[in-house]
Amino acid sequence: MAEGRYLLVDVRETHEVAAEAYPGGVVVPLSSFDAKDIPDPKGKEVVFACRSGKRSVTSSLAAQAAGFAYDKHLAGGILGWKAAGLPTKSGG
Repeated sequence: MAEGRYLLVDVRETHEVAAEAYPGGVVVPLSSFDAKDIPDPKGKEVVFACRSGKRSVTSSLAAQAAGFAYDKHLAGGILGWKAAGLPTKSGG
């Protein structure tokens, strides 16, 4: 993400994101997910993310069913992100 190669789409709910968020991620909650709500990635690779990895897979499949070629997700979610020592931000 720091190199500008990825658009991270956080599909967690707004209350989850308000508590802790991915820096630079965009939020498209799974409960109201519509792949058309994902901003134009402008050449970046879209990567879905959630808490542990399950909802990110679901959103990726939903985006593909809607005709988008978004097939990447962050294995381990924000739990894995933090375990790897990567920073989060508070306040969504």
